[in-house]
Amino acid sequence: MVEITVICVGKNKEKFYQEAAAEYLKRLSGFCRISVTEIPEKRLSSEPSEKEIDKGLSEEAEKIEKLLKKDQYVITLCVEGKRFNSAAFAEQLNRVLLSGKSKLTFIIGGSFGLSEKIKKRSDLKLSMSDMTLPHHLARVFLLEQIYRAFSITEGTKYNK
Repeated sequence: MVEITVICVGKNKEKFYQEAAAEYLKRLSGFCRISVTEIPEKRLSSEPSEKEIDKGLSEEAEKIEKLLKKDQYVITLCVEGKRFNSAAFAEQLNRVLLSGKSKLTFIIGGSFGLSEKIKKRSDLKLSMSDMTLPHHLARVFLLEQIYRAFSITEGTKYNK
């Protein structure tokens, strides 16, 4: 069975985001084993310097790296990533799964994104939008799109 891990920097505190994420996790359980792992976002000063930001991203990267395994196909969410419409995203995921990869890991950064080290470790850089999304909303959006991708591949009525 396909295993999907979503690693998120930052805790999902708002109840409405938690409920939306929980709904898609429940729906996805029919297609795959899925889990979400949260790592704490490094607290920075109110107006951090580039050096402080880089240090924070580096500390977050160390925590992320400890969660990664060699056999995972890693997808990082970042603004410079590749953009797909829903059908093309479903095709991309299906290609990965058909290539023999059954463990997928998506990584969502915090307020300042992800370190270059983590981005370089990824097999695919994915951009969800040209617009900036709060990372808690990005989590819900990603889970919905993964669910939609499975629905498209399986031919269910969800994707209209």
